[in-house]
Amino acid sequence: MISKSAYIGEQVKLGEGVIIEDDVFIGDYVSIGHHVVIKKGTIIGDYATIGNFNSLGQQPSGNKNMITSTEQHYEPLLIGTGVKTGDHCVIYCATILHDHTFIGDLASIREQVIVGKESVIGRQSIIENHTIIGEKVTIQTGCYVTAHMLIEDRVFLGPCCSTSNDKYMRSGGNALKGPVIKKGAKLGNHATLLPGVVIGENALVGAGTTVVKDVPPSQTVIGPPGRIKSI
Repeated sequence: MISKSAYIGEQVKLGEGVIIEDDVFIGDYVSIGHHVVIKKGTIIGDYATIGNFNSLGQQPSGNKNMITSTEQHYEPLLIGTGVKTGDHCVIYCATILHDHTFIGDLASIREQVIVGKESVIGRQSIIENHTIIGEKVTIQTGCYVTAHMLIEDRVFLGPCCSTSNDKYMRSGGNALKGPVIKKGAKLGNHATLLPGVVIGENALVGAGTTVVKDVPPSQTVIGPPGRIKSI
C-alpha cells in the first residue's frame, strides 16, 4: 500500500507488505525491508537501509496518567543519508537521525530525539523523548537512555547501562532532569546514573557502578555508590 502523495526516488527497493502513508519522501537508492510501515510525512535520505518489520514515524500515545501529550502536533521523522536500521525497530516522529547512524535490531527511539552523525544505537536499546545524542556515540546492547538527557560526542555506553531523570519518582514531570554525559566519557556494563548527575569529559565509570553525584573530568569512579578511584 503506497499513498499517491508519497515520493519515491530512483533505484528504491521495496520489500513485501510495505505500507507508505501520505507525504512520505524516500530518497534515491534506499532499501526498505519486508512489512515496514512508514507513517505520514516521514523523510528518508539517500542510500538508507531499513530493516524488516520497522515502524517509522510512530505517533506518541498514552493515557491520563502519563506525562506525554498525545494532542501535540509533532514534526515528521527525519532519517539522514546512509542511515541503517535493523529489524523490528520503532522510531517515533519529530526525531532526527543524522547521516550514517546505525540502529540495531529491536531498538526503540521516542519522539523529539536527535542522534548525531555516525552514532550507534545498540540492539534492544531504548532512547526516551527529549534526548540529544552527539556524533560518533556508541550505545551498546540493552541500554536505557532516559528522557531529558544530553550525551555529547564520542561517548561510550557499555551493555545494559541505565539512566533516570525523576529524583522523586512520579513527580508529575515538574522536576525531570536526566544525566549529562560530556565528550569522550565511557561507562562500563550495567552502570547506573541517577537524575541530574554530570559525567565529566573523558571520565570513566566502572562496570556496575551507581553514580549518585557528579564525576569530575578525566576521573575514574567505581563501586555502588561510585567513588573516585585512587591511583
